[in-house]
Amino acid sequence: MPPEPRIGLDEATARPLAELLACPPDVSSLLNVASKVIEFHDGDTVFRQGEMCRGLYLVVSGHLLRRAERLESRLVLGGVHAGELVELAAALGELRHTYTLSAQSNGSLMMLALDSLRKTFEVYPPLRMQLLAELAREVSRGYSACCATRLAGIRRRSVQLPAAAH
Repeated sequence: MPPEPRIGLDEATARPLAELLACPPDVSSLLNVASKVIEFHDGDTVFRQGEMCRGLYLVVSGHLLRRAERLESRLVLGGVHAGELVELAAALGELRHTYTLSAQSNGSLMMLALDSLRKTFEVYPPLRMQLLAELAREVSRGYSACCATRLAGIRRRSVQLPAAAH
């Protein structure tokens, strides 16, 4: 398996969050000023399911794992890698984390606080639509992965047709 691509902290500062979110320069300045870097270490819990969401997260480096509890079951939702936005559902929705995010290595995140995100939506409304579209893609990918996992366990039965009478 090839090594995971990593973005160093210096590279993250050279590539502003607003650029990743495709915003105009004035909005870019607002987002850059409002972003905060959060360092994490292997084994740390970044946030827990059900806690209040503080912002929208962008993984700068490292590997994280999403886990959730649903209907008395514990589910592993998958890994998160550098360059991925985290917790769009909570930041755009009911403001409670929908899963627990745990560090599987050392790394860092950039966080855009919710109040700054809301101000940005007021200044540049298309950003909210861009993020909602990304959330829809994320849900679609999750649904497709779920379907593929369920179908992987189904084996095709060989059907024997009755021999034709001669």
